[in-house]
Amino acid sequence: MSDALKQELKSLIIQSLNLEDLTVDDIEDDIPLFSEEGLGLDSVDGLELGLALKKKYGISLSAEAAETQQYFSTINSLAQCVETFRVK
Repeated sequence: MSDALKQELKSLIIQSLNLEDLTVDDIEDDIPLFSEEGLGLDSVDGLELGLALKKKYGISLSAEAAETQQYFSTINSLAQCVETFRVK
């Protein structure tokens, strides 16, 4: 996984979820995105992020699929998802 992709995903999260109080440097690659110990995102944030991924990378994920929860767990797993499913 490229560091450039991880930085791009962090920027996408900040922009699409209006997290103006965060910078790319504030988000660690292995921090949980949906737990209080991490970014504390919620299900609405997940939907917004899914739409942003579809718009930017052409990725369409099912909200009900167990894999989607795994992909959305950290920046590292999200980067792996993008590299796997991105429309080229």
